[in-house]
Amino acid sequence: MKLSVYKTNGSKGKDVIEVDAGLLEKKPNEHAMHSAVIAHLANLRQGTSATKTRSMVRGGGRKPYRQKGTGNARAGTNSSPVWRGGGRVFGAHPRDYSVNIPKKLKKLARLSAIVSKLNDNQIVVVEDFDLDTPKTKKFYDILKSLEIEKGKTLFVAGTKSGNIYKSGRNIPNVTMRLADTLSTYDILHCDTFLIQKSAFESLTNSLVSGKSNDGDN
Repeated sequence: MKLSVYKTNGSKGKDVIEVDAGLLEKKPNEHAMHSAVIAHLANLRQGTSATKTRSMVRGGGRKPYRQKGTGNARAGTNSSPVWRGGGRVFGAHPRDYSVNIPKKLKKLARLSAIVSKLNDNQIVVVEDFDLDTPKTKKFYDILKSLEIEKGKTLFVAGTKSGNIYKSGRNIPNVTMRLADTLSTYDILHCDTFLIQKSAFESLTNSLVSGKSNDGDN
């Protein structure tokens, strides 16, 4: 498979990327992708929710009223969960939701996600570029030239650029990432995978070879 490298004005450049045959022969592993996405979403949870049990709420000292003669149900404490302002039964408490998956599974998930996007023709390779100043309109014009301004777009840069990041971060439905911080969730959660040429080459080489980053899922 050959991928054309587009210019920022939307026209096709002279460069063409030959996708590694070993990459195309891979069959997307749905189990690996599912595990990576579940782990990614779980690791985003803060786990700071908290409620008070009956031993934590204020009150509960003496019996609120006498046992008989009031016409009310029998009560021994006002901190009971059935009372307004009482403690919570089986409420949320701070906990760690993080999930760890094996490194090989992470790599397989990212590889499967890339292959899936290649099979669906959702990968657009653009030439390496940078912006002189942070300007959202300039970045949006690039998306418009490539006819991908609608839908969810994941932009992956080869090297860190503050101007590019600041230019694209405020555009709705656009996610900015670097090649070495890319997760399986990022790849799957987009309609168009827009990636710079150098980033695509380094990403595919790391996935096909034995080297891969150990960052996000």
